[in-house]
Parts: sequence; structure tokens; C-alpha cells
Amino acid sequence: MKPSSLLTPDAQLDLRGTPCPINFVRTKLRLEKMPLGGLLEVWLDPGEPIEQVPDSLTMAGYQVEQITDCSSYFSLLVRRPLAGQ
Repeated sequence: MKPSSLLTPDAQLDLRGTPCPINFVRTKLRLEKMPLGGLLEVWLDPGEPIEQVPDSLTMAGYQVEQITDCSSYFSLLVRRPLAGQ
């Protein structure tokens, strides 16, 4: 099993400057277009976006695999679950 630092996203979404809840909605729409098990990297602003979006995604059934503080923004790795999960 490879370390989490080597997770390679299948797609990337830059939502810096996007307010809540629009950033959650855009993330969810992008994940719905991805294949089952696909990994999406999302860039979010500090504050409300990084506090709200990961919890909202988890409650919606997505798997947040990693959150990285990149100084001026956060990188969130979220996976679309496989069918039946």
C-alpha cells in the first residue's frame, strides 16, 4: 500500500475565491461526473470553506482522504465511493 503523500488525483478543481456553499456544490457536481473510485483534488480557501466543505462531503457519502495546508490555501483529496458503499 502506498503512502498517502503519493495519492495521485484523477482531476483537479481550483475553488479558491469561491464562497460557501457554491464551492461544495461545484465539488459535488464534479465528483458525480467522475468514475466510481475516482480521486479529485480540490483547492479551497482557509476559513469557512475548509471548515465546511470536507464535513459536507463526508455527510454526502464521499471519502475525504487527505487535507493538506498549502499555506495560502488547502488541498483536499476526496474520492467518489464505489457502488454499494
